[in-house]
Amino acid sequence: MSEATTPKEHDPKEHDQPPVDSAAAVSSPAPKASKPASRGNGLALLALLIAAAGAGAGGWSLWQWQTLDVREQRQLEQMQGMRNEAQSAAQSLTQVGQTLAARLDQLPNAEELEARRRQLTQLQGGQQLLNQRLETVLGASRQEWRLAEAEHLLRLASLRLSALQDINSATALVMAADEILRGQDDPAAFAAREQLAKSLQALRAIPNPDRTGLFLQLGALRDQVIELNAQTPSFSGEGGVLKELASEGVAEQQWWQRGLQTLSEYIRIDFNADRNIRPLLAGQSLSQVRLALSLALEQAQWGALHGQTAVYQQALRQAHDVLDAHFDQDNPNSRALRARIDELAEQSIAVTPPDLGPTLNAVQAYIQAKQAARLQQPSETTPETATEDAVETPMQEALP
Repeated sequence: MSEATTPKEHDPKEHDQPPVDSAAAVSSPAPKASKPASRGNGLALLALLIAAAGAGAGGWSLWQWQTLDVREQRQLEQMQGMRNEAQSAAQSLTQVGQTLAARLDQLPNAEELEARRRQLTQLQGGQQLLNQRLETVLGASRQEWRLAEAEHLLRLASLRLSALQDINSATALVMAADEILRGQDDPAAFAAREQLAKSLQALRAIPNPDRTGLFLQLGALRDQVIELNAQTPSFSGEGGVLKELASEGVAEQQWWQRGLQTLSEYIRIDFNADRNIRPLLAGQSLSQVRLALSLALEQAQWGALHGQTAVYQQALRQAHDVLDAHFDQDNPNSRALRARIDELAEQSIAVTPPDLGPTLNAVQAYIQAKQAARLQQPSETTPETATEDAVETPMQEALP
């Protein structure tokens, strides 16, 4: 304060021209005052940054705390679920243990187990014995069935030969019976197989006519009969005797010669005729003739298919007679049909089948001998009876 009042005591000159030292004194303190202000601002900014960092750290710590809290809640829930599952498993184990304990209590003791083991062994032995006996019975039954089948095949072959004279079918049936006896692999079947071989050789030596072919050929002839028609008669001569009388050596014909010539155009007289002229068939008469021919050929088909030679020959002769009686020799259709019928009539359909009786008797004798040998086999009743008793006793004991 003293320094501020001293200048008022100086003179005006001094007031007009202030001293340099005072100005310097006035201006020099200014920079000293700015330094504390900048320091305060930096401290405030630093404090602000520290406060913001603290707030961020606090927020991050709070978020971490919430996350840990959620995790702890989840872990607690999982632990509670695991605890519940452990309790359920413990209860299940307790129940299983109780069930096992009850079953263990129901199990027999060592003596009962030993007794049941012996019973089981006896039952297994009895079952094996029964299986062996069943296989034996089934094997014998199978052989009997096969032998009965061979006998039936021979009977069927004999029937085919006697009824239809079917060589091919009879041969196949006899071969099948021989295959059955071959499968037996028994030396006792030698005699039966010998008879079968003889029968097969006899069947193969018989000529086998083509009956099916004859049946089809006769069927073709029946179709041809439907188209068969009568031929209209025609004369190659003109006038005959009347024309010859009218043309005798006269230069100028008389009135009677001209009359004979005119009459020769309408009437023919032939003293040397050696051909029979058949009446012209038409309408219902032609249909009846066709039907008679068709029936005769159908009968011939039946005779050819069944090996009836007499029926076959008679039917073809009947068809030939119908053609001769109602159709002219000059008719090409009837002439070709007659020639074909004559050719078929010359073919033989007769078959003399061999007798399969000895072969059937040999097979029947072999079957009877095999059955007798099976009945005479030792039955061995003592061991089987003992085993059956041993089996029945534990079974009766095991049953309540």
